[in-house]
Amino acid sequence: QIQLVESGGGVVQTGGSLRLSCAASEGTFSDFAMAWFRQAPGKEREFVSAISWRAQTTYYSEAVKGRCTISRDNTKNALYLEINSLKPEDTAVYYCAASGRQNLFTSGRYSSANDYRYWGQGTQVTVSS
Repeated sequence: QIQLVESGGGVVQTGGSLRLSCAASEGTFSDFAMAWFRQAPGKEREFVSAISWRAQTTYYSEAVKGRCTISRDNTKNALYLEINSLKPEDTAVYYCAASGRQNLFTSGRYSSANDYRYWGQGTQVTVSS
């Protein structure tokens, strides 16, 4: 089991940047692959980015590729997402998620919310135009 708490959201102007953080506790952080998802009002939760257990592998959605960097610090039990060149369409609640599934990346299921068992409560990101 692992507990996740996101922070770092806020209101930012178009073109700005944010760094989201996710603090993990009550579990061995390095045992989990981690990801960020987001959900905008009236829309389904969507995949943003994923990172493997020791950060060997990262994946990004097409919507954020080139503008986002996912990282993790296993010594601090922390996950990060830096988003640059923010757009109004990036407005959403951002969630971090943890998966203990060993074949998450080899199976190609890293973007499936159903394969992540543990979720944080989310942090709101609002991009004003």
